[in-house]
Amino acid sequence: LSAPHCAGYCCVQDSSPAMSSRVALVALWASCASAWRLPMRMSDGPVQAYQANPQRVSSLESGSEDTQRVVMKFGGSSLATAERIEHVCDLVKSQIDLGYRPILVCSAMGKTTNNLLTAGDFALKGRVAMDAVRTLHEAAARELQAGNSTRLEVSALMDELEKFLTGVSLLQEMTPRSLDHLVSFGERSSVRLVAAQLNRIGVPAQAFDSWDLGMLTTSDFGSAEILPEAYEKLGKSLRGLDENVVPVVTGFIGKDVDGRITTLGRGGSDLTASVLAKAGKLDEIQVWKDVDGIMSADPRSVAAAVPVEEVTYEEAAELAYFGAKVLHPISMMPAMDAGIPVRVKNSYNPAHPGTVIRATRDMSNSLCTAITTKKGVQIIDIVSTRMLGQYGFLSRVFQAFNEHKLSVDVVATSEVSVSLTLDAGEEEAIAGVLEDLQSISRASLKKNKAILSLVANVERSSEVLGVVFSVLSKEGISVDMLSQGASKVNISLIVDADDLERATQALHRCFFEERVIPEISQVIQFDCSAPPKMVSEVSA
Repeated sequence: LSAPHCAGYCCVQDSSPAMSSRVALVALWASCASAWRLPMRMSDGPVQAYQANPQRVSSLESGSEDTQRVVMKFGGSSLATAERIEHVCDLVKSQIDLGYRPILVCSAMGKTTNNLLTAGDFALKGRVAMDAVRTLHEAAARELQAGNSTRLEVSALMDELEKFLTGVSLLQEMTPRSLDHLVSFGERSSVRLVAAQLNRIGVPAQAFDSWDLGMLTTSDFGSAEILPEAYEKLGKSLRGLDENVVPVVTGFIGKDVDGRITTLGRGGSDLTASVLAKAGKLDEIQVWKDVDGIMSADPRSVAAAVPVEEVTYEEAAELAYFGAKVLHPISMMPAMDAGIPVRVKNSYNPAHPGTVIRATRDMSNSLCTAITTKKGVQIIDIVSTRMLGQYGFLSRVFQAFNEHKLSVDVVATSEVSVSLTLDAGEEEAIAGVLEDLQSISRASLKKNKAILSLVANVERSSEVLGVVFSVLSKEGISVDMLSQGASKVNISLIVDADDLERATQALHRCFFEERVIPEISQVIQFDCSAPPKMVSEVSA
């Protein structure tokens, strides 16, 4: 082949998502480049990865029955700096050596999304201020010793961002569509840096904007939903990728059918991982954090909190809703539909198995799975002033909350009254609801409350509640409200915010620090304040 033909053919291979022909062409291209003294392209791409470690590519080509196909999702804190990116890439390499075949989903670096939103606010005031974003990414590219192609791509994205902000500053307008476009620069930049680092350490990888694989969404900017046809497109794209190349995909973002960038809202990167796993029919979703999985309580308030081995999707949803830092319930829906387990793991302790989230689990030896809390809560107590048994009371109550766009957390009802909790901070809307309810009820507001939620085996709710009220009675803590969730996995208590930490610690001691043994928890004389006894002593 002539030198131009060699260069042209390899450039075409460089732009293709697949790599099946690249490995075969490496020797030819290297020979051509050497003979014609051409510069080597893809200095930080899969070719360099092959040159750094050809044995890795050869071993992966052979395949293995033990290979597990997984999505590995890394959040912003895991990718906050060049050093953290190096750590993540070393971790991915070690997981591949263990037999995993991963697809990576990456969030923006550190606080990049917040910095982009701040830059947007400045632009609306007529000032282009994005130095922090540019410096972070371009400095990371230098520290990672990324090749010229990656540095040029990152710089081009930063230039595009600067032009975008300049346009906003001139128009003095930021629509929801523009806002989604603005925040997309974080993920688009991070995946290129991660892919470059993987290639540098000998793991063939390629960065993808999610829409290039088929991530189609609705046009609801800020909270777009995945279109049903996206699964087929994504599945086809994933099947067409070379098995030896690690795809590094942008989380949180997609495009609508008109090609406009959208964002997936809260838990967007987790949702991306879940959608890719369902579309690709993968074996597992791994969400990598800085703790050993889902904890039995918030370690910041309960020092003795321990990792939970496994939970159901329903339990995980309850934990997330009431404040635990696990996957957002919406992000787990594709995994639930496909029956794919989700594993929460610690990037600082990869040997730990983490917590597995799956459809069902053995609950026979489980009394309480975890305790989670939510502060900043208010209670509205509503007592009907209408005749006993007259229908329509609850309908009128919830209609008032709907009209004022207030979301209710916990509800407890009786024939003539209803109590419910709301997040603090919506004072104007709450005042409007109280005024609207005056015609049918007496309504009062209690502030400075908190939700203490136990994700527990509700089939043994009598035992759970017996322990809970015994503990809280000994602590002198009053319960304002009690609700057993319709999910059948959650029991929620409302207490004074000032008592929340003490109540959580006391309950955790009983349920998790060897002070409650499920087999004998029905014993009436239950003393949590006593020193823990060995099982043999209790049996005796």
